[in-house]
Amino acid sequence: MTANIIIPIIIVLFFVYFWRKEQQNKQLKYIKNYKFSPVLLKRVQEKHDYLSPANMKKVEEALRDYFYICNQAKGKMVAMPSEIVDVAWHEFLLFTREYQIFCKKAFGRFLHHTPTEAMKSKFSAQTGIKRAWRLACAKEKIDPQTPKKLPLIFAIDKQLNIKGGFTYALNCQSKSSTSSSCGAYCATDIGCTSSCVGASGNESSSSDSSGFFSSDSSSSDASGCGGGGCGGE
Repeated sequence: MTANIIIPIIIVLFFVYFWRKEQQNKQLKYIKNYKFSPVLLKRVQEKHDYLSPANMKKVEEALRDYFYICNQAKGKMVAMPSEIVDVAWHEFLLFTREYQIFCKKAFGRFLHHTPTEAMKSKFSAQTGIKRAWRLACAKEKIDPQTPKKLPLIFAIDKQLNIKGGFTYALNCQSKSSTSSSCGAYCATDIGCTSSCVGASGNESSSSDSSGFFSSDSSSSDASGCGGGGCGGE
């Protein structure tokens, strides 16, 4: 292949790369600045009437975070880690026209709501929730393998004492405890065996032993794992 052909191809590839990067930056800015309908937030609050206006601001922020990480996942499955945020997402879906417009500007496609993958056990997560963890950590500049705090979307149910919500823990097997936290899915004990997501949110094939969270359910199996997930069409 001659230089006369190679050079134009390289130029086109660079153009496509920077164009896509610019489009994603616009999408992320749109998500960051998007104002959810007060009616939507009111409906969520009616279902959880113990939540204050300040609490609802946090729910709004967490929903925005979830859409941010869905954008970063580039069409790959991202499980929903929060019960209250999932409720807010369901309500948003009912605003059909607004949701369609939002999806087009935020993702360039319609973002379907799909069930989350069930946990295999207290200490073993499926790919979708691992991806949610890694991308949420990347957004908040948290080391996903040795986190000092939980990303908002993993912390919000516990912070707001959501009934039936999910509580995630950094480490359910501290040295001061002879057993894991009640019903816990533990942050530092969930293995990442394949198709893991790196700290920057990029897929990798490493087999490190990072992980992330705990459930508020008193059950020790995965039957209480719920919420929704986002994925490609």
